[in-house]
Amino acid sequence: MSAIHSASVTTSAARPTGARANQHALQEAVKRLIVDRGLEPEAPLPTESELMRELGVSRHPLREAMKALQALGIVDIRHGYGTYVGSAAFSGLEAGLAFRGALSVRGDQTDIRNLLEVREVLESGLVGRVLAAHHEIDFAALDAAVAAMEREAASDRYAPDQDWLFHETLYRPLGNPLVLELLQVFWRVFNTLDGQLPRAGDTPSVTAGWHRELLEALRGGDAATVQAAMREHFRGIRARVAELG
Repeated sequence: MSAIHSASVTTSAARPTGARANQHALQEAVKRLIVDRGLEPEAPLPTESELMRELGVSRHPLREAMKALQALGIVDIRHGYGTYVGSAAFSGLEAGLAFRGALSVRGDQTDIRNLLEVREVLESGLVGRVLAAHHEIDFAALDAAVAAMEREAASDRYAPDQDWLFHETLYRPLGNPLVLELLQVFWRVFNTLDGQLPRAGDTPSVTAGWHRELLEALRGGDAATVQAAMREHFRGIRARVAELG
């Protein structure tokens, strides 16, 4: 029995039959093949002909499944070279959150408030772990990022690239690239929506000041002071979201 037929039989009682159910089963079969074979990101997948034979499907549904998996970052189709295991980046998550956030800004603001809460909880929880790795914090890089923000603020300009560089450098000592990817998703979502949020007193100088305060709190190494500085940073973002209402 082929992998895709087996998947369809196993799940037929739980899902309606039809093209959509078959596509879902086929995508699951490809993912299971990757996992069962222990393929790492960048590893080549079997050729299209081999996958058709192994999964017992024709070319068209297989290509549709691979396109869907590529959109999720699970596979990487390189025309003329083959198909490889993808890095499963958060691009799909980022696009979805940005879309929901944009709708929320023009609607009842529920989703944008919830997104902000998740981001604040995540960063506030992680900053304590950063303090535990105090000796690994790159204070020179953090200071350079804040100084660049302050220089731009002197000309009444924001410095979003330096803003992200500050946050990326802050959490790098955790040694968790997945954390950095997830944090970047939330940062990018809010950066995308930045022009749609009222300023509520959040001038370039104020923004740079929040980061300077957080940096100096980190230098001091006191957990309570760091948490207070982090709350102040997010208080400003919360005020901007509140102005929408």
